[in-house]
Amino acid sequence: MVLIDGKQTAADIKKEIAAEVLEIVANGGKRPHLAAILVGHDGGSETYVASKVKACEECGFKSTLIRFEDDITEETLLEAVEKLNEDPDVDGFIVQLPLPRHISEQRVIEAIDPTKDVDGFHPVNTGKMSIGLPCFKSATPAGIITLLERYHVPTKGANVVVLGRSNIVGKPVASLLMQKGEAGDATVTVCHRETRDLKDICRRADIIIAAMGRPGFVTEDMVKEGAAIIDVGTTRVPDATRKSGFRLRGDVDFDAVAPKCSFITPVPGGVGPMTIVSLMRNTLQAAKERAAKA
Repeated sequence: MVLIDGKQTAADIKKEIAAEVLEIVANGGKRPHLAAILVGHDGGSETYVASKVKACEECGFKSTLIRFEDDITEETLLEAVEKLNEDPDVDGFIVQLPLPRHISEQRVIEAIDPTKDVDGFHPVNTGKMSIGLPCFKSATPAGIITLLERYHVPTKGANVVVLGRSNIVGKPVASLLMQKGEAGDATVTVCHRETRDLKDICRRADIIIAAMGRPGFVTEDMVKEGAAIIDVGTTRVPDATRKSGFRLRGDVDFDAVAPKCSFITPVPGGVGPMTIVSLMRNTLQAAKERAAKA
């Protein structure tokens, strides 16, 4: 069993990005600039944004964090988005999700300039991704594909089961796995809460990508010998032994499932760090594309 170390892989990629940024700046180019909008004080969002700011420092990027209280109006938030769209110094930006219920996440996503949409959520980018055109790929799916590539997990002709059909992970990662190329050419089945005979479907899978947000959902009897498991789940569960009072648990019953696997990602330290480094990659790409047009 090979433990897929997303933390180390992300660290290696950040060094690669930092070296490229150093070269760009040394040659008189502009330092990439990533901005983030954070609404409210959701604990998970605070943690993610702090990690992204730290990653910017490690990659040699400039970063800007714009904070709003959770009672901000949708119109005010859209105005902030438009300002970032028009700011020539900002190469890419994100609006951290989830947003308060009174704000339409889809309307906000669609207001972002697709050329600055480094989260890869805008319909223009998701549409291009689905047909294999150059674009900003959604960060978590892109991170999963990078792990499969770097660990040489065989995907060509493989039966892949994706558990979860979200627009952020399930659908886009299924699309990427079906496309031609490395970490592609797979036969993909997307499962969800209405899927029948789920255990039987999973038992036939060479690769399972679990992205349901249901801790410990994938059990030992759902996995065949030699399968590869990518666990996207990161749910906070109570843990009195931790200072924080909680720990992160994935969608896979790791201790029971790992002995059967050829490859498996841990939680934490698997897909999570790759999501952030994929955002950094998209930002670097955005900066290079903007520089080429200048």
